[in-house]
Amino acid sequence: MISLSVSAETSESVPEGSRSALHTLPLAPRTDKELSWDDSDWGSWDKDNSKDDGKSAPWLHDCTVSLSPCSDLLVIAHEHKAVFLSAKWWTDEAGHDEMTLTVSWSGTLNAEEGECVNSVICIPLASQKRSSTGRPDWTCVVVGFTSGYVRFYTESGVLLLAQLLNEDPVLRLKCRTYEIPRHPGVTEQHEELSILYPTALVTIDGFSLFQSLRACRNQVARAAAAGSDTVQPPPLAYKKWGLQDMDTIVDHSSVGIMSLCVFDQMKNASILGGFNAAVKGSPPAMCQYITVGGGPFTGFFYAIEGSSQPLLSHVALAVASKLTSALFSAASGWLGWKNKNEEEPTQKQKPKVEPATPLAVRFGLPDSRRHGESICLSPCNTLAGVTDDFGRVTLLDVGRGIAIRMWKGYRDAQLGWVQVSEGQEERERTTSPTLPRRHAQFLVIYAPRRGILEVWGTQQGPRVGAFTVGKHCRLLYPGYRLMGVNSITSQGWQLHTQQVCLLDPSTGSLRTVNVPFHLALSDKKSERAKDMHLLKRLNTLLRSREVEPDVLESEAQCVLLEIKHPAIKKQALESLLSSKRVPVSCLTNITCSLLDSLKKQDPETVDETLLQLCSSQLKLLQLYTNILSLQTAKLSSVDTDASTVACDETDEELDRIDPILRRYAELLSRPSVSFSQDAEGPFPARIFLSQLKAEGNTLRGTSLCPLGSFLFWDCLCGQSSHQKLCEMLQDAGISPQDLLSLLLNVWLQRERQMLKNPDAVRHLHSLLTALSNMSGAVDESWDPQCVSPWWQQVRTACVQTESSGAALLVALVAHRTAKNSITSLAEKKVKQSFCLASAAHKWEAVSLELEQWVVCLRQLEDVLALQTLLCLPGPRGTPGGAATRCSVKALLESGRGGVADSVAKWVFRQDLSPALLKDILQTRGEVESVPVSSEDGDFQRARFPNSLSPDLLFAHCCWEFVVQWNKDPEEGRYLSWSVEHLKLIANPHIQLGIALMMWSTFIVKRFSAAAFLMEKVGKAPKDRLCRRDVGMGDNAMTSFLGSCTQLLQTLMEADASIEEVSPPELSVEEVWVGADGPASIAELALEQRTVHYPLVQHHCLLASLLHATMTFGVRVKPLSLFDSKGKNAFFRDLTTIQLLPSGDMDANLISLRQEFLLKVLSGWVNTQAERTSEPSCPRQDPHEVSWASLCLDLAPLLQVNPDLLRRHLVCEFYSHGLDLRAEEVMLEVEDKDVLGSQLLVLTGQRLSYSLLHTQTRPGMELLARLPPMLCTWLKAMDPSELSCSSVPLSLISRMVSRVIEMLPDNHAQYSLALHLLEAVDALATEA
Repeated sequence: MISLSVSAETSESVPEGSRSALHTLPLAPRTDKELSWDDSDWGSWDKDNSKDDGKSAPWLHDCTVSLSPCSDLLVIAHEHKAVFLSAKWWTDEAGHDEMTLTVSWSGTLNAEEGECVNSVICIPLASQKRSSTGRPDWTCVVVGFTSGYVRFYTESGVLLLAQLLNEDPVLRLKCRTYEIPRHPGVTEQHEELSILYPTALVTIDGFSLFQSLRACRNQVARAAAAGSDTVQPPPLAYKKWGLQDMDTIVDHSSVGIMSLCVFDQMKNASILGGFNAAVKGSPPAMCQYITVGGGPFTGFFYAIEGSSQPLLSHVALAVASKLTSALFSAASGWLGWKNKNEEEPTQKQKPKVEPATPLAVRFGLPDSRRHGESICLSPCNTLAGVTDDFGRVTLLDVGRGIAIRMWKGYRDAQLGWVQVSEGQEERERTTSPTLPRRHAQFLVIYAPRRGILEVWGTQQGPRVGAFTVGKHCRLLYPGYRLMGVNSITSQGWQLHTQQVCLLDPSTGSLRTVNVPFHLALSDKKSERAKDMHLLKRLNTLLRSREVEPDVLESEAQCVLLEIKHPAIKKQALESLLSSKRVPVSCLTNITCSLLDSLKKQDPETVDETLLQLCSSQLKLLQLYTNILSLQTAKLSSVDTDASTVACDETDEELDRIDPILRRYAELLSRPSVSFSQDAEGPFPARIFLSQLKAEGNTLRGTSLCPLGSFLFWDCLCGQSSHQKLCEMLQDAGISPQDLLSLLLNVWLQRERQMLKNPDAVRHLHSLLTALSNMSGAVDESWDPQCVSPWWQQVRTACVQTESSGAALLVALVAHRTAKNSITSLAEKKVKQSFCLASAAHKWEAVSLELEQWVVCLRQLEDVLALQTLLCLPGPRGTPGGAATRCSVKALLESGRGGVADSVAKWVFRQDLSPALLKDILQTRGEVESVPVSSEDGDFQRARFPNSLSPDLLFAHCCWEFVVQWNKDPEEGRYLSWSVEHLKLIANPHIQLGIALMMWSTFIVKRFSAAAFLMEKVGKAPKDRLCRRDVGMGDNAMTSFLGSCTQLLQTLMEADASIEEVSPPELSVEEVWVGADGPASIAELALEQRTVHYPLVQHHCLLASLLHATMTFGVRVKPLSLFDSKGKNAFFRDLTTIQLLPSGDMDANLISLRQEFLLKVLSGWVNTQAERTSEPSCPRQDPHEVSWASLCLDLAPLLQVNPDLLRRHLVCEFYSHGLDLRAEEVMLEVEDKDVLGSQLLVLTGQRLSYSLLHTQTRPGMELLARLPPMLCTWLKAMDPSELSCSSVPLSLISRMVSRVIEMLPDNHAQYSLALHLLEAVDALATEA
């Protein structure tokens, strides 16, 4: 919308906003006139200065016009016709978007013959959705007719509801909506719609109306969709008052609920009831109504709450036919089947009209000659403006009922109110932030006879604005907002409503009136508010993209000079300097003008802070301009002589570190993913100013790389003179320490570019020397035996950065510069004292500063070597992530184990197996399968012989892999490799401590969860249960239990050998003695207590049983294989002494253990047979558990006879056809007789299969010749019990021979064995 902005500016115009245009009227440009702050030359407003357009007819005066508070619907009605215009976006030919009002519906509104429209209002209804932010759901158009009917329509002209509440013509419709109370104790007003008749006033409750309109709208929509004609409008709750004691009434205002104070209550009781009138204890709540007209001129009515019961409207009978006809009229028109000549039946019967409750006027303003024409209530319900036929505008105090102000010369005036809230910044500057926000009210008066629009401050405020407008406009002031809002739903909403709009029919535009809050203030507060307004105007100007630089400079300079308060002027200057769109020349000119104006003022009245800010910012702007000029100028010759000698002295050191530096640069320059950079341009002046702040008379740098690149990058690249640059910076007052910090930051941050430029070191030396020679850099009284703060700043930056290569280079350059400075200083002192120049060389050896540099250089070289190793790329698909970056400070703060920890992380990222890492350490990096050159692999012996000893490295690798496994338990390989690293630790003290920490920190919790889960399910649990209780899948849990067994076995071995080896002495390199941080893993391991060996063995036994159960799927409850003492000892601290099982176990328990071990052996033999029979099966891993040996080792611990296990193992081997492996185990069996009997049965099963199940002719003939006893015995054998029944006869014959050898001659089955041997030999002979 076009805004009529009341501005406190002298010559600047407020930019126009968007404009809504009526499509039926031509669009015209804005011709408003703004008010200047100085009102001495306004002239006479009584004269008609506006040019009236003769073509514009006053047709709008005969129409009834209403605008929705949301400005999205405009209704224009005349007699019985109306036009609805809705807001829509429209794009003109130039591509500009603007809001327009276009016709959405037009037609006839009268339903009875002869009735005309008297009053119209548009009520937006709030949305009930939680996602609503304050926009209306839809807008209801309420129309009052001369017949007394009040009808409610949608935006599309569909009739929703019709009410006949009084048979007299409707004079005026007004609405009141919810407003948030601004102060505690203010009565919360209810929403209502008030309808004025000549002698009656009807008020409809807002909540009832809101619900009824929603229900009617929904019913009409359903009826239209279903083609039904049944619509039952809900009744409305309303009150009807008969206004008495006034001759004529033409307008009214419903003030709302109020309560009198005790004094007013007693005064009214005395006037109405006399001296003996009774007074109630609490004042009653009353609804106040004000009417204007004649006899009296203004009347005040008070209706006590509860004196009249709400009435329910009778609408079902009278309105059903009208709704039906209106509905079918609309629906048939949409569907296209209605005949034009079709006549709709109408019912003439009117509904019953309820009588009004009499309400006498309490008091009024009597004036027999004056007749009121309109009344306009203020938004806060405290004031009201009244117009009359004498051309006066009277301001009423609603609470006291008196006229407090009157304006003359406003015939046919139209009124409106503008309420402005105090801004947040104004509130913080003028009042306490804890106080409620202030509000100001302005009365807007439109005088059509003179064609002016005026804005007046209330109550006794001056005129703050006047605008020349047309004579045929219409001032639209709804006086309400959205209906259906309450204190709960309004929270968080931002209601976008207009207070006052001016409809100009000559231009077809709607204009709004915006008034700044500061116009309601006076004196100093008004000046401060004016300055705040100017500051806002400056910010708006800076955000504008279409302002030319010259115009921007002139306007910004005027605004800046016009601001009075120093604090606001400082804020405006800061906003200007931080703007993106202001050129540097404009900033310089504006700042220079402001500084000149401050210098011309009285020195006592000038704010020193503002003066200092202007001076410092102007100096910075000049410095910025000079640097840009220096960078754009072509450099004819670079100063090289001064740095040639010093750089030549560093060549030897550079040659020494050149191989490792080249290797580091090669690894650093590998392609990597990075964000695309914006196109490089000149360094913005606003960033330059924001990164430097004034402190006293000097400037202090607060930024790092961007500002440093702007200052020093060209010098480092040899494209600019470092001497001129340093002179500029010194003249600007920037301290050398800040410049040194910026130089170091740009050098370290842009490491890749520096390493690619071979001449960068020489340019760095020149810049560093120039900065060191600046005044204030190195203290002249500095003693070389003390640490220099200047060079300590360089060392601090080098040890803190992770750019190891760039840090080493700058340290070498700084060391050489410091050495030259110390040498020259020593020469001066020696010459002054002894006049012997040759004695100056003795100062170098004892200088504390140079000793600090020697240590720093050694540390940086070590870090560079370590960083080069860490930058090695890992194989594709390996775990880990980005390469670890380290610095001297990080290594010193990480303690004695920092180096080993960094290398351990690199080992994990490279996915090196423990065996391969062992080979690398033994062969010094000459393993071809790993991308580690001899130089990279030798770092641990040359640089860190103590910090990277094998035991320390294996300990940290062990801990790193178990930490990574704890993050991802599905990767069982990590835990397995962690245990392998643990086994490679040679010192048992470190090995025991690491194993114990692994067990207590990561293992025991998951181990106990696995044991309890298997005990609960009684078998190997499924994958889902394993993930739920243990946090890993079934396969991962099998690997986990195997690693637990290996860990506990290693722990027992370390505990057994701990007394034979003394504890190691951990040490670090000399330059890293100052490392101060957390204790290393090895140090923590040496602090661990010794373990209780039987308890560890007890847990190892359980781990083996759990591992076997998961591997072979044995159905058993593992914890049930132990007695109560054994169960109670599990999962205890391994360093404590627990009560363990001793003595003979229960026979049933031993039987369960024996059965378990036998199942494990059977399962293991089955897997061995599958590998033998199927070539595709993977061969046995050399590190795989030998379950046969393990079971035999566990047998004594479980009190199971090992010989029984061996016999079972021999039988299982023979059953699976693995005769050779059976014969190997057979040699260790002690009870040969029992084994012979068992093997005799297996032999019979094999022979039975060959004779009876194959049924060959030789076999049948041999079976007929066998002795009956042998034949019966063979038939009783069951070959299905054999896992491999088809065995060659040679193996059967050999097996029978083994049985005969094991059985004694007097054995009962010895003869049977001989018969079997004969039968096998005969069968072999015939075959």
